[in-house]
Amino acid sequence: MRFGLYFLLLVFLSGTIWAQDPGFSQFYANPLYLNPAFAGTTELPRLGLNYRNQWPQKGATFITYSVSYDKGIKNSNAGLGFQAMRDQELNNVINSQSASVLYSHHLKLGFESFMTLGLQGGFTLKQFNIHNLVFPSGIDQLSGEISEYVAAGYSDGNKLYPDFAVGAMGQHGEFFWGAAAHHLTRPNESIIRGDQKGEIPIKATVHAGARLRRLHHGLLSRVFTLSPNILYQQQGNFKQLNLGIYMIEKSFLFGGWYRNNIDIRPDAIIALAGFAKEKFQIGYSFDLTLSKMSNYSYGSHEISLVLYLGQKQEIPPRDKLLIPMI
Repeated sequence: MRFGLYFLLLVFLSGTIWAQDPGFSQFYANPLYLNPAFAGTTELPRLGLNYRNQWPQKGATFITYSVSYDKGIKNSNAGLGFQAMRDQELNNVINSQSASVLYSHHLKLGFESFMTLGLQGGFTLKQFNIHNLVFPSGIDQLSGEISEYVAAGYSDGNKLYPDFAVGAMGQHGEFFWGAAAHHLTRPNESIIRGDQKGEIPIKATVHAGARLRRLHHGLLSRVFTLSPNILYQQQGNFKQLNLGIYMIEKSFLFGGWYRNNIDIRPDAIIALAGFAKEKFQIGYSFDLTLSKMSNYSYGSHEISLVLYLGQKQEIPPRDKLLIPMI
């Protein structure tokens, strides 16, 4: 690994910056991770698979996997969900695995108006594999041989901790919005001896958007959907804003977002292409880095797959929740 990677890791270890949760560019394609209020809000049981590969060509890869399942509870206004995630940082130097269950309750407020409240609870296992690193002090200056050297005060280790989140979302007609708070108890994830700076900051999320159906008049009339959306997240000193729009025509999805790390500079432009049918949707997105990291990161790739299981039931349109697609 390059010395720049050593320095980056040591900055993490020293506690001089706050830990940040992994993020997904296709945030609505991983709804349970975005907001626990999304649990059980679709007509059919939903299975979601997500994969993100960040900075794949520079030896400091961040890879995140996610699998989720949720469904509404029959003859009730409630929903249940389950989510499992694995996040690999810096080529498996730091790993985390998490599993959680989600519960939501749906309220009908009026004609085409709904509100959903959600709870999430689970456990996360954090693993630190310092022996996967090569430190400069472990390299023989004459022979170039690498010995097993570990910086003083650091060692391999695991940390298991509980984690909780709450969320709410609402809908009126073609418009939807929501808010969530993760890491409510600010768990300490540090596995470094004597470290008191390992508390995870609460992550606050606000999101909103619309699904606007429009009729295009021409030689052949075509119906398409536009969905503008916005996402704001803050965790400790880290603040991020996503602005974008996607279009659905027939079964094809196309979209783009601009992501800005507030107080720093523009971060990335995100391009999306996807395909959706009644029982599934698949999407691919690429993050084109705009910051100075573009010389090192080579962007990020993300793939999402959502499957809807079972047989649809006839539900009047006024009684359907409006769910963002991707």
